[in-house]
Amino acid sequence: MERFDLLEKKILRKVGRAIADFEMIGRGDRVLVALSGGKDSWTLLHCLEALRRKAPVEFEVHAVTVHPGFPGFRTGPIEEYCAREGLTHFVEHSRIYEIVERKRAPGTSYCAFCSRLRRGVLYGIARREGYTKIALGHHADDLIETLLLCQFFTGEIKSMPPVLRAEDGVNVVIRPLATVFEEDVRRYAEARGFPVVCCGCPVCGVEDQKRRRVKALLRQLEAEHPGIKASMLASLGRVRRGYLMEPGDPAAAG
Repeated sequence: MERFDLLEKKILRKVGRAIADFEMIGRGDRVLVALSGGKDSWTLLHCLEALRRKAPVEFEVHAVTVHPGFPGFRTGPIEEYCAREGLTHFVEHSRIYEIVERKRAPGTSYCAFCSRLRRGVLYGIARREGYTKIALGHHADDLIETLLLCQFFTGEIKSMPPVLRAEDGVNVVIRPLATVFEEDVRRYAEARGFPVVCCGCPVCGVEDQKRRRVKALLRQLEAEHPGIKASMLASLGRVRRGYLMEPGDPAAAG
């Protein structure tokens, strides 16, 4: 089994490279980390804090936990850990659960609606408190799973970009774990002993069956062809548009 110090160095190296390659963080940035209490967001927060201490440029890292109003969601373990570790953190209470229950159209995705509302809350906090970047804990598996989900179910070729400039023209979302695979995140979070908490969502583990099937498919393919996930991740940065069927493409007209 890979030693913890080597695992940590590998993850920090990938995060640092992604930040540099995609120009995610600059001097004077105030970074707001969306800390859900899951393994991904805990890993993200610790990596950014570790890099902040050694970075040649000064920037701030603060964490926020958006409480969606789910009855089973508990922020206590998150708050206690952050206070003990000296991590700047606060809780933002919201009415996401109430709004989803009241306004979601029948047959539409619970998770997608909740995610949009949560993103809106984060955008509002960033504007209110003067944060220049919002950091989300999506990792490499999330990116390639989203790529396949879009191709399979919406007929689009798209994924989660490492840097996303919001339509409001103000907020910037960054994904520093974009090149870190989920298995490394899982092992790191276990070794660190992060207080991973349940999201409390009433449909957790029930609704997102499509992503579960894609995840299982990728797991099987990786077992049969080691490196296939790394190849798919690399393909997101090697788009040959002349070989796709975009409108106006001579190949499409034929």
